[in-house]
Amino acid sequence: MRILIAAAGSRGDVDPYTGLGAVLRRAGHEVTVAAPEPFAPLVRRAGLQFRGLPGRPEALDGATGRRALMRSAAAFVTELGRGFADVMDDATDLLVLSATTAPLGRHLAEATGTPSLGAYLTPTEPTGDFPPVVTGTRSLGRLGNRTAGRFALRMADRLYDRAVAELRGRLGLPPLGPAAARRRQEAANRTVLYGFSETLVPRPADWRAGLEVVGTWWPYVDPAERLPAQLEDFLTAGPRPVFIGFGSMASGDGERLSGLAVAALRRAGLRGVLQSGSAGLAAEGDDVLTVGDVPHALLFPRVAAVVHHAGAGTSAAALRAGVPSVPVPVTADQPFWAARLAALGAATRPFGELIAERLADALGRAARDGRHAHAAATAARRMAGEDAVGRTAEVVEGLKGRRGRVSG
Repeated sequence: MRILIAAAGSRGDVDPYTGLGAVLRRAGHEVTVAAPEPFAPLVRRAGLQFRGLPGRPEALDGATGRRALMRSAAAFVTELGRGFADVMDDATDLLVLSATTAPLGRHLAEATGTPSLGAYLTPTEPTGDFPPVVTGTRSLGRLGNRTAGRFALRMADRLYDRAVAELRGRLGLPPLGPAAARRRQEAANRTVLYGFSETLVPRPADWRAGLEVVGTWWPYVDPAERLPAQLEDFLTAGPRPVFIGFGSMASGDGERLSGLAVAALRRAGLRGVLQSGSAGLAAEGDDVLTVGDVPHALLFPRVAAVVHHAGAGTSAAALRAGVPSVPVPVTADQPFWAARLAALGAATRPFGELIAERLADALGRAARDGRHAHAAATAARRMAGEDAVGRTAEVVEGLKGRRGRVSG
């Protein structure tokens, strides 16, 4: 099959699909990933074809308040929608859509008669088990959680109003708002695959048939890739260090966070590896090393603990490595994943404001308290039995020959 995967957002919203795409390619499919231009190297590194989508991922960075995040997201998806009609050619057999691109992609599928499949990284469907992942972690009771979940979907629909109207006009389709399109999909029991581990989020029993939790899709890592020599030397020169990195968060706050991180490490008597990321973390010393882009799959099993912003991908990667986390969630779904890690016992209690003394205390507990390490190792063993890409490939195989009958 000729498969087009469309994903957009921050790096964590795109990178997991490189691993999924690489496995589908090895299974004999021709796979293209459509994403914003900055992610072209990630896609091509996995041996996949790339098509550029409009939208600047950095526009989502630094939006920490809910209103600011909504404004940034609305502007991002409007720009994204203006190039979405050009993303697919007539040869495409299957359109795989992330949660960010699905509200646009389902209209493209309708216009072309191409089957589509939802492939989401976070739980989006309302459930009584927990509140919406973007509204906090406090349960409102089963009825309240479901009501809040439906409200969150309506709020998300509003972000796409302008983009969907413009896209349907360009595709020659009659007017249909994003909420109506979503309800039509729900009524037809379209298949949606969720790429996270049931170790972190068991599949809610009140979800309808067709909503399947398959396990985590991991970013592509070349089998021949190794850690940089300088990092390898640092890892072997002493006790396991602590990893500290905030991914695409905290842009422009590097000097303050670097100083705080080093102070906390030294107060706790620990070595550290700082990943520069968007924040621009940087520090020098015998007990600390700054690195750039390093695969978590290679580094995390070599550290004593991971300090991170609690994005879905980093949270899962730390758990997969069997390493305790010190989550510092900032916005969106990060408090949800931080709370999930803590509930497993694989993380310290999440906190938002970084203070050197508090961070040092959390680092000491994460790195030296065997209970956190034991819980993380137990979770890692459970995750090792999951076959997310295998289950996804089975669903994809079942969609062969269905062009002309939109299915997701």
